[in-house]
Amino acid sequence: MEYKNRKKDIFYPLAIAAVLAIGLFLGYTLKKQSGRTSLTIYPKTDKLTSVLNFIEDQYVDTVEMGMLVESAIPTLLKNLDPHSVYIPASDLKAVNEPLDGGFDGIGISFNMPSDTIVVMTTIPGGPSERIGIMPGDRILTIDDSLVAGVKLPQEDVMKMLKGPNGTKVKLGIARTGVPDIMHFDLIRDKIPIYSIDISFMVEPGIGFIKISRFARTTYTEFVSAVENLQKQGMEKIIIDLRGNNGGYLDQATNIANEFLPEGKLIVYTQGKARARQNVYSNSKGSCIDIPVAVIIDEFSASASEILAGAIQDNDRGKVIGRRSFGKGLVQEQVLFSDGSALRLTIARYYTPTGRSIQKPYVPGNDDYYHDISNRYLHGEFQEIDSIRLDDSLKFTTPMGRTVYGGGGIMPDFFIPMDTTGTSPYFNQVARRNLIYRFAFQYSDRNRKNLSSLKTHTDFISYLKGVNIMEQFIAFADKQGVKPNKNQINTSKKIIETQLMAYIARNIIDDKGFYPIITQIDSTLLKTIEIIKQEVSESITALDTPFKPSMRMFYLSYSRNQVLKDLVAGMV
Repeated sequence: MEYKNRKKDIFYPLAIAAVLAIGLFLGYTLKKQSGRTSLTIYPKTDKLTSVLNFIEDQYVDTVEMGMLVESAIPTLLKNLDPHSVYIPASDLKAVNEPLDGGFDGIGISFNMPSDTIVVMTTIPGGPSERIGIMPGDRILTIDDSLVAGVKLPQEDVMKMLKGPNGTKVKLGIARTGVPDIMHFDLIRDKIPIYSIDISFMVEPGIGFIKISRFARTTYTEFVSAVENLQKQGMEKIIIDLRGNNGGYLDQATNIANEFLPEGKLIVYTQGKARARQNVYSNSKGSCIDIPVAVIIDEFSASASEILAGAIQDNDRGKVIGRRSFGKGLVQEQVLFSDGSALRLTIARYYTPTGRSIQKPYVPGNDDYYHDISNRYLHGEFQEIDSIRLDDSLKFTTPMGRTVYGGGGIMPDFFIPMDTTGTSPYFNQVARRNLIYRFAFQYSDRNRKNLSSLKTHTDFISYLKGVNIMEQFIAFADKQGVKPNKNQINTSKKIIETQLMAYIARNIIDDKGFYPIITQIDSTLLKTIEIIKQEVSESITALDTPFKPSMRMFYLSYSRNQVLKDLVAGMV
């Protein structure tokens, strides 16, 4: 069938075309008169997206929009709270590795004392140990690229040695006593990262467990450590959370559950869009009747504070040390299709008595990141009286003890920092990192003899026998630190103990380090005293001197530390 054109079928399109033409002409004329294009954003439109689109369409130069968005997101989050963060795709894997309990690599820890990569230890059962790489080996080439003598940053070395599970990497190795370069072809594998640094009996009947972070495997590691210590006759336990900046909530609550009878509140969370969620104990723990003490310091944060707060608020044990960091915000992670992630704060943590763990902050104000240094400058690490407690934030435990909110966990027993045992001589060798440098060189040059030593007591006996202190004094003299007899006598115990601990760590790892370093760890020694006494009366502050031992003290907390907790030197 054929259709004949009617007049209106011809007229209407012509009329519409004429209206459009007039509109375009008027728009062009107005644009020419104004000399610019106006952008109108209507109330119900997405302003941010509109701005980005307008920039992309009209900006004078070509803009890489992806980079613009990447830089804009952190700026947005900076005006929220200190712990809502954006993690670029390039950083996400490294950020998650310490908490995921492992990474893909070749299974070594290394050091770069000058410009050469030195293998310190090989991970038991890892690719390097299986193929025959040994502590003391020098890595000269990685995949035919020269890495010795070129002063590569440690981060670049780690990127070269890490890689997806199952991929290959070729190493050129120099070994003492072997004239030619040795070549190894390794297949990268899953390498575990343990979150419990050490567990051992510090004294008969008293077990000690140091938790460095709360990763996916922490609770499993903890249960295994407890079982081992109980076989050795553990009757009391000390949990060291110093320097532990947190991790997964469930790992901390599961450990708290090990100590609490059924029905005790461990922690609760609550936010504007999140209803209150309570976590209770279930009476299935293996340590319900074991006396416990928890050690914290100014770098114990988040999950560490949840565990300490649950023990304290339920009158279950003693918290010892200094006020914790004060990070009580709950983040939820959202993954984007490009591999990046957003960790947005969605709730707050509260201890069983109702205390908010989070210390005060002002959105967008960087003072939050200087809080630790301000505490130090105000004398909080030396005198408990310098800590200002807000009476309006008093809370009461079931046994009637008073605890305070306002940020962080205040310990039941305050152990101040002290400089006993330090001297100008010690300060010089410490600032120049000479103790660690000597320990590394000594371990490297005497590896054959040291490898026959199996326990920390073996190292103490051997190193005192070779007069390690005199050797160090001669080394420091060559490095420009002249000996001073009186000052050396003042600091001898600290220096000698650190030397023995570092040398033992270089050979048999943390099982050699921690049992030695505890000899100058006054906070731990005082904790042992306290848990022995099993005092049941009201908690009072103790004026106990703290020897610096090997502690590294940092006076700033940068925003990048919220993002990263890298295991430096392990690949």
